[in-house]
Amino acid sequence: MPAVSTPAVVLSTLRYSETSKIVRLATRDFGVQSALAKGALRPRSRFGAALQLLSDGMAHLIIHERRDLHLLTAFDVARVPVGLAADLDRYAPASALAEIMLHFAPAEPHPASFDTLRESLILLEQSPPEALEALGIRLIWQLVSSLGFEPSLEACVRDGSPVPAEGPLAFSTREGGALCSGCAAQLEATRLPADARAALAALVEPDADLVLLGGRDAAAHRRLAARFVRHHLGEGAALPALEFWERRAWIPA
Repeated sequence: MPAVSTPAVVLSTLRYSETSKIVRLATRDFGVQSALAKGALRPRSRFGAALQLLSDGMAHLIIHERRDLHLLTAFDVARVPVGLAADLDRYAPASALAEIMLHFAPAEPHPASFDTLRESLILLEQSPPEALEALGIRLIWQLVSSLGFEPSLEACVRDGSPVPAEGPLAFSTREGGALCSGCAAQLEATRLPADARAALAALVEPDADLVLLGGRDAAAHRRLAARFVRHHLGEGAALPALEFWERRAWIPA
C-alpha cells in the first residue's frame, strides 16, 4: 500500500459514518479517485475545512492497489474557492465542470484534463462578470476537448471532406461536429448561421478572443454544449449540475 502525494481538486464529498467522509478527487497523477477521509467530520479534524467542494491542494493518499477506495491521510489546501461559492454565475459553470470531470475523466493519469479543470476554476473565480457567460461555455468545450471529444469544425466529421471556411454550418451533435452538404442532407443536424458558427469556433479555440454572448445567443450555445456532453460522454448519467448551468436555473424566469 504505497503512500503517494499528488495535486488534487475536490469534486464531491459523501458522509460515510458519524465521523468520516468519502471524497472524490481529481488528481493529476492518478486520475479521478475515491478516498476515505477518516475523522473528517470530527470537530477537531486534521482536515479542518480543507475538503470543501472545488478546493485545490495536495492530496496525501495511501493507495490500495486492489480496491477502488483509498485512504486520504491529509489534504494540504492551496486554494479554497470562496469567490466561486459566493457567486452563482461562477459557481454554476464550475460545478458543471466538476461533474463532467467526476463522471467522465479516467481513473488513471490524465494530466491534460486535470490541468484544464484547475485552470478553468481559477479563470472562473478571477474573470470579470461580463465575461462569465461566454467563459463558462468555452471552459466546458475545453474540458470536453481535453477528454478526447473535441468537435470537428473544419472538415466533415463523417467523410473528412472540407467544409466552406465561412458562412452557415451544418453541425451534428450526434456525429461530433461539422457535416458537408452531402452528409447534412442525409443526417439530422443543427444549421448554425454564420455568426453562430464564428462564435462556436471562437469558443472551442482557447487562444481566440472571447466573444461575449448574452440572451438567446448564450442560451443556444449552452444548449449545444450540454447536448454534446450528454451524447458523447453522458451514457445516460444524471447530470444535474450541467442542467442547472444550461438552464441558468438560478435566474428568475
